[in-house]
Amino acid sequence: MTEKYIKNADFNFIHNQVALIKDSYKKNASPNVIQAVKDIANLKIMALFPNAMDEQKEMLDLSTLKTDQEYNKYIQQLHVYLLPFPKISEAQMKKMFPKNKKLKLPDLDKMNLHQLTYLSWVDISTNKKFIMFELEGKMVGIECKYTLLNKDNICSFCNRFGQVAYISTVTKEKKAKNPDYYKAIGNYICFDSTECNKNITNVDYLTTFLKESLGEKTVL
Repeated sequence: MTEKYIKNADFNFIHNQVALIKDSYKKNASPNVIQAVKDIANLKIMALFPNAMDEQKEMLDLSTLKTDQEYNKYIQQLHVYLLPFPKISEAQMKKMFPKNKKLKLPDLDKMNLHQLTYLSWVDISTNKKFIMFELEGKMVGIECKYTLLNKDNICSFCNRFGQVAYISTVTKEKKAKNPDYYKAIGNYICFDSTECNKNITNVDYLTTFLKESLGEKTVL
């Protein structure tokens, strides 16, 4: 049997593609339209896994599915192959934030690590939001100041419209001629990272934000 190979964001993307197909059936679209939606969905899903083995390709292929029951079974079968968030100890987490001597850590035992693209938690006492992510094979972390907004907005990470917070972080970018130089960057992201992880289908923006925050030289 094939090993776990599907990341959370990719699984969410597949789930969305299946939802689009099922919606086409519900709207009584013509057979040609439905077939086109299925073909496009299949191509997009396969493109997520360019190095997939034959067994995996067969598993991902939804071209022969027709009923809701078949699509539901398809999603359930893929769920078994979800990759969990990389294991990390409390000591490793604390090491990422050495300036926070009283760092409050999340209870990982209460989290569904199979539904995490990134790990995030808040410390209300310091008004900070912490974000951890496996970037280019290395676990990295940043801390941000956050401000809850009164109006809903679009999250920069998952593109979902809902309750967001404005987060800002000071980058590690340096300028040799100005040792006091610093650059702050900000974004609107979901305040509830659990919901964000359920909706994120692409990590490009998250990756760019973390790279800019950390500086290329800090990502080994």
